[in-house]
Amino acid sequence: MTETVHQLINAYYAAFNNGDTAAMLSLLTDDVKHDINQSGSETGKAAFAVFLEEMSRCYRERLTDIVVLADKSGTRAAAEYLVHGEYLEAGHGMPVAHGQKYVLPGGAFFSIRDGKIARVTNYYNLPDWLAQVSK
Repeated sequence: MTETVHQLINAYYAAFNNGDTAAMLSLLTDDVKHDINQSGSETGKAAFAVFLEEMSRCYRERLTDIVVLADKSGTRAAAEYLVHGEYLEAGHGMPVAHGQKYVLPGGAFFSIRDGKIARVTNYYNLPDWLAQVSK
């Protein structure tokens, strides 16, 4: 069971690194819950697609050193990784973007249902990111 979950989460991050939004969305349940780092929550694939579009517009990111952990039941997982990014365009309320590069540790928690991701909760150190892009 945990091998299947590892494959699912690794496929999700491979799609992220390839910029393949359609592949990422195909791995989610229709009612996926997305908890955004130090922000609110959204529900559904449509909201997640909008989020990914905004991310692609504002950031170019690649994840490395990905480690996936899964529980024996196959219903929960976690991942830790390094984000290597470039800040392309300022989002609402964010500092001015001019191609600043950043490297930031991050993590995520997942709920799995019927072989798909039903919840994604992302965490990273926002003050660290702000310090890196404010230079």
